Amino acid sequence: MVRNVAGLALALLCSLAGGGRSCLEPASAYRTTGAVCRLTYPAAVVLNEKTTEVIQAAFQHAKYPTIKGEKSMLYTSKVKYGLHDLTLNQSIDFEVESQIDLTINSKLYCKNGRVAADTSDCYLTFHKLRLLLQGDREPGWMKRMFTDFITFTLKLMVKVQICKEINKVANILADFIQDTAEQFLSDGGILVNINVTAAPVITSSYIESYHKGVVTYNTSTSVINASAFSPDQMTEGRSLYFWISDDLLQPLMTAAYHDGRFMRNISGTELTDMFQTEIFTPRPELLNKWISSEEPSLRARSASAPLLWTTPQGTSVRALAAVELTSGKLNVPTLFFETEVEVLVRASYGEKKLILNSTLVHVSISNISSSAELSEMEDALNAYLQEATEKIGMPKVISYLEPELTALMDQHGLSLFDLINPEVVPQNGYVLVQLDFGFPHHLLVEFLRKTLQ
Repeated sequence: MVRNVAGLALALLCSLAGGGRSCLEPASAYRTTGAVCRLTYPAAVVLNEKTTEVIQAAFQHAKYPTIKGEKSMLYTSKVKYGLHDLTLNQSIDFEVESQIDLTINSKLYCKNGRVAADTSDCYLTFHKLRLLLQGDREPGWMKRMFTDFITFTLKLMVKVQICKEINKVANILADFIQDTAEQFLSDGGILVNINVTAAPVITSSYIESYHKGVVTYNTSTSVINASAFSPDQMTEGRSLYFWISDDLLQPLMTAAYHDGRFMRNISGTELTDMFQTEIFTPRPELLNKWISSEEPSLRARSASAPLLWTTPQGTSVRALAAVELTSGKLNVPTLFFETEVEVLVRASYGEKKLILNSTLVHVSISNISSSAELSEMEDALNAYLQEATEKIGMPKVISYLEPELTALMDQHGLSLFDLINPEVVPQNGYVLVQLDFGFPHHLLVEFLRKTLQ
């Protein structure tokens, strides 16, 4: 039986950190915190079983010191004995029958910017440990005296070695989870530094860890020095909480812009189908010629880094897009314009898909130019393009973002988690993600494969 491993499980899963500076006291660290993870007591029920599997692996694959010595038998006889390179899953001349209780009082501490696990406060109690020499279940008195003595020696040695092995495996698991977390949050040249800013806080009902959440792209790194985080912004009713600051989301948006991720070329039937959408404003003749020409194409890109801020109503995004309409036919005029939009977005996640519900708050058209004369139709173009941006452009952008962001999360393994009733709750300056979950078995399998190979 393995007891009190829930705290170890919570500690390891919530220790999402990288290497870095030393940890601060929580009150001081709040100002520089971009992301927070809180795991509550219900999560222990899920994690206890998986952590037990890891500890069992530590038992099976631990290597023990050589046992050797000499035992006096009767009055004149002596027996020399030795067990070399002993492991509990190795075939040896002894069969082992055992019943034990293992108690681990795990502690968390900050080591070189990482959350590390200390399981040295470990107690192993044997209710039964019996060695059967050469499979003999009814040994004679001499063999029984010998095996009883070896059993006593083995108990002392196993108690020490098993706890050492569990402490080793616990920290290997912590490193594995932290590395996995960094890979999940980073993509291509966009890196998220999730070093801890303070040692985790442990209460009777939850474990909470605090992370930098600064974004690096090329040689530029964001800075957080006035975070809005406060512990009372999270509750304890769900298993897992993630607090994510606008100070993390805005630099991610900016890095994605500089990485050229906000641009799209549209042509062919996809383009012509877009303009089948009903628009009440009459379409100017210039646009009719363009859409009916040979090989019409539309190129849209973000003209500047979008701005982002979160309120209880949702996450607002203001963006300036540059749009160019061209054609493969030379005598068809080209058209260029810019559109500024502000949209309010509320995100949700269901059936392993990201869902973005958007409401257009503002749209304006500017800088219209063309290879044709526009003086008589500029007002008509402005009115049409404004309605087209609302009814064609924004739904098209959302239709791209939802599957592409879902695919990006799936690429990093999110779809392998059993996320139960996830909620995305927007607040002033941050987003709170709260959910229950099932532990992804693939992570445990991958960890054991790497550790035990």
